[in-house]
Amino acid sequence: MFTPMLRVAALLVLGHATASVLPAQTDYFNTDAGRPIRTEDAYAIERRAIELQVAPLRLERARGGTYQWGIEPEIAVGLLPRTQFEIGFPMIHAEGARGTRTTALAGVEMSALYNLNAETRIPALAIVGDVVLPAGPLGPDGAIPSLKAIATKTLPWARFHVNAQYTFKDNASTGGVNGEAPPANTELSRWVAGLAIDKTLPLRSMLFTAEIVTSEPLVAGLQRRLDVAGGTRMQFSPRVAFDAGSGYRLRGDEQGWFVTTGAAVAIGFPWAPRR
Repeated sequence: MFTPMLRVAALLVLGHATASVLPAQTDYFNTDAGRPIRTEDAYAIERRAIELQVAPLRLERARGGTYQWGIEPEIAVGLLPRTQFEIGFPMIHAEGARGTRTTALAGVEMSALYNLNAETRIPALAIVGDVVLPAGPLGPDGAIPSLKAIATKTLPWARFHVNAQYTFKDNASTGGVNGEAPPANTELSRWVAGLAIDKTLPLRSMLFTAEIVTSEPLVAGLQRRLDVAGGTRMQFSPRVAFDAGSGYRLRGDEQGWFVTTGAAVAIGFPWAPRR
């Protein structure tokens, strides 16, 4: 069943590489968590903007040959200046022990990002409050709040981003098949630290990025993780952006490769005042 998923991912990457670029691109450089890498920049979407993340897919293969994939449709809204609110609905398919498989909702994630300042001599800074709420068979047993700090610094030849996140919960248990939590639930982290670099090609409205991320799983007894990843993001039109990436888990209980792909559609409030 995973062969069609791989084909879809390959077709999306190929389409991304060969698509033509349209004028008036505006959002390809505004990186979000998971699009295409986990490390994000310190900027919120524009005020009165709505961004629909309609196809964010992550496919993983561990060394043992097990596959898991997740898709998390999200809605981001710029209700206030320099402030972004998001709500996501992660759906996960995972293979557990003894060949058990499950596909289900893995909670509801809500977050708010506030950009503290624009870049001057100091980096742009932002804070993010996030909570994963219990919902669905693979959701957590209780609310899992976390706080993230973000810094972004632009140099003439590249941008750098630093993310640091801490989760205010000692442990977490989730649902699963026959009482066993599948590997996908180990992605919840007690803390995360990431460093990313990206390079933009303004004339092509394209961004290339790479990161290194270390994290400690929220589930007790699992090894600390170390991931490396890279990807690209491209603006197809003033409203549509596409991203694709891949990476490898160098250290941790579930070592192996992963690929990501996604698309976002930006719209405005229907009641926004005309200028």
